[in-house]
Amino acid sequence: MKVVGFCGSPRVKGNTEFLVGTALEQLQKQGIETELIRLADKKIDQCSGCYACVNTKECSIEDDFQELFQKMMEADGLILGSPVYHSSITPKLKALLDRAGFLCRWVANDMKSGNSSYQWKGTAFSGKVMAPITVARRAGQNFAFAQLLLWATVNDMIVVGSNYWNVGVAGTGGKVDADQDAEGIGIIRHMSDNMGFVLKQLKK
Repeated sequence: MKVVGFCGSPRVKGNTEFLVGTALEQLQKQGIETELIRLADKKIDQCSGCYACVNTKECSIEDDFQELFQKMMEADGLILGSPVYHSSITPKLKALLDRAGFLCRWVANDMKSGNSSYQWKGTAFSGKVMAPITVARRAGQNFAFAQLLLWATVNDMIVVGSNYWNVGVAGTGGKVDADQDAEGIGIIRHMSDNMGFVLKQLKK
């Protein structure tokens, strides 16, 4: 089993990366392979809405998306982490999810004529386990958190929760201080334990 954690922050080794890393470390304790991917290091353009993927089953925009999509396809679980910018996830994470969500649907389905209804076969992400993490100084986590939940549920994924929402409170004055959010760390670790449990049940 493998879980890939995507850090959507443009800051390397910032608060979001700390909490995504915390989640992955907790999964490692359960014997689950993990990988951290920083989107700050990647080039990901926004979806152009060209619909080429309907026929080709691949994205026509050539950048780092192809590598990242392949990792998403191979993973059993995904952790999606983002700092909160004006109550939203970061543009680079949004670009990745827009393109991945579009492509994963057309990998598994064919376009129908305008007067036909769909009986979806699922998506290429069907049955994968997902958990969101959002981080903010004071407020806005819930809106960003909801963006990640909506993306996962429309793509037929299994969402795991914790004993509270998976949100971190950090960044006073721009500080990297998520390690001081003891409550948030506990929530994230419990989330990872739940994810590990679900993954192991699915693999039985």
